[in-house]
Amino acid sequence: MDNMKHAIRFFLVILALSPAMAYAAGDAPHAPEQDWSFSGPFGTYDKASLQRGLLVYRQVCAVCHSMKHLFYRDLEALGYDEGQIKAIAAEYTVTDGPDDEGEMFERPARPSDKFKSPFANEKQAKAANNGALPPDLSLITKARHGGADYVHAILTGYEEAPEHVELLPGQNYNKYMPGHIIAMASPLMDDQIAYEDGSPQTVDQYAKDVAHFLTWAADPYMEDRKRTGIKVILFLLAFAAVMYAVKRKTWADQH
Repeated sequence: MDNMKHAIRFFLVILALSPAMAYAAGDAPHAPEQDWSFSGPFGTYDKASLQRGLLVYRQVCAVCHSMKHLFYRDLEALGYDEGQIKAIAAEYTVTDGPDDEGEMFERPARPSDKFKSPFANEKQAKAANNGALPPDLSLITKARHGGADYVHAILTGYEEAPEHVELLPGQNYNKYMPGHIIAMASPLMDDQIAYEDGSPQTVDQYAKDVAHFLTWAADPYMEDRKRTGIKVILFLLAFAAVMYAVKRKTWADQH
C-alpha cells in the first residue's frame, strides 16, 4: 500500500514538472501554416516571389549566411536570362588561381561559380557572430521541421522577452525558436527593401518571399518531380483500365 502511495506521488510530481521540463528542453509554439503556391500535388513555385526572395537573401541574409550548394547559373530557373545572371554574378568577387606566377587572384564571379560565402571559414564566421555559427541556408527548409513555415515563423517571431526570461548579451527572444533564445537579431523591418513590382514591403512579405526562395534552393526539381508523379499516376490508371477490360473480355470468352 505504501509503495502504491509513493508511486502515485511520484507520478503527480512528474506530471506537475512536465511543462517546465518541456520548456527547458526547447519547446516552442508550432510554426503557423502559411498558404504556399508550391503546396499540394499540383503546387508550383511563384517566380515573382522567388525573385523577391533572392533579393531579400542578397541584401539581408547573405551578410551572415552562405548558400554553398547554389550556383549563380541556377538562377535561370527563377526566370533570369544569361545576361542578367552574368550581371548578378559579377557583383561579387571570388578567389581564383593560381596564375602563371603561382599567385592567387581576385576576379568577378561567373555564372559557373557557387554563391559567394560571406566568410572565408567557420572560425571567421563565429568570430563575427559572438561565437555562433550562422547555418548555411542551402538546405535549411529540409533540415528544419516545418520547412518554409519554420523559416517564416522565425523571421516574424521576434518579441520582447518576458520578465522572467533573462537574456545575455547577444541573445534575442523569439517565440518560435526552440527554447525561445536566438543569437541572430531580428534581421527584417518594414520598408527595408524596395520591391519594384508593388508587393507589400513588410516583414511578413519579406519573410514569405525569402522562405519561398529557400524552399526552391533546397528542392529545385520539385515541379519536375510532381509532373512526373502525375504522369505516372495517369499511366497507371489507364493501364489498370486496360487490364480490367482485358480481364472482362477474357472471362467473357470463357463463359
